[in-house]
Amino acid sequence: MPLLATQTSKSKNSLVHKEKQKSVSFWEGQRLAKEKAYEKKAKKYKLKLESLAVFTQQLASMLEAGLPLVSALDALQDQTEDPVFRIIIREVKADVSQGNNFSAACGKFPRAFNNLFISMVEAGEASGGLAEILGKVAGYFEATTKLTKKVKSAMTYPVAVIALAIILVNVLLIFVVPTFADMFTDFGAELPGPTQFLIDLSDFLKGNILYIIGAGFVGFQVWSRFTKTPKGRRFRDKMVIKMPVFGNLIIKITLSRFCRTYATLLRSGVPILRCLEIVAASSGKTQVEDACRLITKNISEGGQVSDTIERIHFFPPMMKHMSRAGEQTGNVDGMMNKIADFYDTEADSIIAALTSLIEPMLIVFLGVVVGGIVMAMFMPIFQLSSIVGS
Repeated sequence: MPLLATQTSKSKNSLVHKEKQKSVSFWEGQRLAKEKAYEKKAKKYKLKLESLAVFTQQLASMLEAGLPLVSALDALQDQTEDPVFRIIIREVKADVSQGNNFSAACGKFPRAFNNLFISMVEAGEASGGLAEILGKVAGYFEATTKLTKKVKSAMTYPVAVIALAIILVNVLLIFVVPTFADMFTDFGAELPGPTQFLIDLSDFLKGNILYIIGAGFVGFQVWSRFTKTPKGRRFRDKMVIKMPVFGNLIIKITLSRFCRTYATLLRSGVPILRCLEIVAASSGKTQVEDACRLITKNISEGGQVSDTIERIHFFPPMMKHMSRAGEQTGNVDGMMNKIADFYDTEADSIIAALTSLIEPMLIVFLGVVVGGIVMAMFMPIFQLSSIVGS
């Protein structure tokens, strides 16, 4: 009997061990599958500028502390929470460990590391001051992220309120107005113009809401594809800068980005033609791309940056004079940074003014729209005695 019990116990332990092995192999298979999926995403993965700014700042701090590049990348790989970016850092670290340049390793992931980052790393490798230049890049990325967040936070509230107003108006027209319309038909008299218009609009929306949504979706898709073409981008950028208030804000932000990017690259030792190429690629605006092409052509012919800026209407007079002063004093990057600071301050002022004005404007807008609908619905009730009398 004891022998039988021992054999039974051994068989049970063997079964438990096999089950554990199956479980471990299952989870290991799941982990490997996820790893392969992340590796596929890595080549086309677009890293947020905020995450790139944090990575750059941490890398610069580690290098300034005397940590070797491979060790710094190893530490960043361990502490990065983004699984796809962790794979990217691992691949970059492996390339650097094999003796390749850091810039070349990052260049294999162009959507994660933008042109500005790669060019600055190249300049840092050439000059031997990689840590210092990465610190400058991190500062630039942080300033850009901060400005972008300000614009987004200023726009979030009005967009949310307008979207809520559109939903509310559609609910009133599709579900509430028909109830009043059925009641008004019993009066047997002609309804006031605003009320009749609202009822007709309600009937139209009820009968065609799916077509309207479909048309809106198709229109959005057509517009998206059109703006991806060169002509479409040019048309969109022209329309955007002509918008009241917001157009001026976009111009200030674009000019600030142009000047700061150009100054950061120039100060880091990047050749001027390469600077203009990167500025054009990172601007996102056709006006800046056209300007950079003209400036590049002029410099190739022996001219100066300020000569071309004077002939481009997109750049304001202050920028023309400041750039010329920078060339005369040999402090072009310093002047460009001052111009960028000025336009950042101007953009902050516009955002602050918009934030303070948008709230009362939206309240008035909602009051007029919703109040107008309510008044139009209650007008026949206010005239009930005359309608019944007739």
